[in-house]
Amino acid sequence: MSGTWFHMTAAELGREIGKGRINPVELAEAFFERIAEHSLSPRIYARLTETRARGEAVAAAARAASGFRKGPLDGVPVSWKDLFDTAGTATEAGSALLAGRVPEADAEVLETATLSGLVCLGKTHMSELAFSGLGLNPVTATPPCLNDEAAVSGGSSSGAAASVAFGLAPAAIGSDTGGSVRIPAAWNDLIGLKTSHGRLSLRGTVPLCGEFDTLGPLAHSVEDCALLLAALEGGRPVDLTGADLSGTRLAVLETVALDDLRARPARGFEDACTRLARAGARIERISAPEIAEAMALTGILYTAEAYGIWRETIEAAPEKMFPPILERFRAGGTFLAADYVAAWRRLRDLRGVWAARVAGFDAVLLPTSPILPPDAARLMRDGDYYVTENLLALRNTRIGNLTGGCALTLPTSEPSCGISLMAPPMGEERLLRLGAAADRALG
Repeated sequence: MSGTWFHMTAAELGREIGKGRINPVELAEAFFERIAEHSLSPRIYARLTETRARGEAVAAAARAASGFRKGPLDGVPVSWKDLFDTAGTATEAGSALLAGRVPEADAEVLETATLSGLVCLGKTHMSELAFSGLGLNPVTATPPCLNDEAAVSGGSSSGAAASVAFGLAPAAIGSDTGGSVRIPAAWNDLIGLKTSHGRLSLRGTVPLCGEFDTLGPLAHSVEDCALLLAALEGGRPVDLTGADLSGTRLAVLETVALDDLRARPARGFEDACTRLARAGARIERISAPEIAEAMALTGILYTAEAYGIWRETIEAAPEKMFPPILERFRAGGTFLAADYVAAWRRLRDLRGVWAARVAGFDAVLLPTSPILPPDAARLMRDGDYYVTENLLALRNTRIGNLTGGCALTLPTSEPSCGISLMAPPMGEERLLRLGAAADRALG
């Protein structure tokens, strides 16, 4: 029976626990056994939290037996990206710079999720300090991609996606500063939710760019994402029943987002749009010059803050870093403070223009990534290929971070190709209902 557990959603596992058909202790042990036996697990998990998980599972089993479960996911195990502080367990953010860093307390979202009954399986590998959309990390490990084990899995929540895609966790928690939940979710045929900036607490998470950092789940279903969001913030999940696309207005963003699409992502996106229209959505195409202008600001907005946060740590031991990541951080030291302030003032103006443009739409559609997962070996030996693919990987997802809203990526008919729905800030409930209806339409 346990063999079927690895193919169930987190919500399905939670319902079976509630019915008394699955014991949380047996569930956790089954996943640990699978992790121990799986040949790819060392490239996916940085470290396991077995003692903690077993204690949490025992408590969840007792609550289930007494009929006092804390929520629909009480007793369900999940993995955590290695930038969430975990009390007594190393949290190193994929970097040798943080080797041996052991926090004394949990990140606030991990603490809240634990109080909601989630069981912490362990910490997953990630791009170094979260500063790459590829998932390539020769310093610690490069997780595999579901559809091509020679390819990268997408970053920076690379191990998070791989843990779910390869059946080593029912769901995972990652972070998204420029696409780090959505890219690995799309490249591994998963669903990923980028929450609005400020929706979930960042306390106790290793930062990259505090002004853009967000957190979110990677899972097999929109329902899972809704339940995990509630668990992360200690709230009630949105009701997805009756979600329907009839009468909805969806905008396809043509500016920037459709440039230089590779063949398969283009096919997957167009097929998805056709299916959404057949399900009753009214789809219109829009141009947004403000998006092109906002994209031109990303160099200063991202790298200046990232280097400001990490400069002292990096320059104390730069030889410990993967050179392309080191170079990207150091680029932030070339900007003036006055230019950084001016860039942020301009971005806030552009966000207002964007909000007015899309106010009449329920969501904005775009391909999650214009490219497929690149080959890991070629990324290591071909510097130009690395730069080109890294910038393209994050281009479309970064639009969601620049505009400040929430976003959901769904799989399309083409493997490793996702379609994203973007919604206004703090619009997760509406977005998840749209996503549930869209996912059914996409099949």
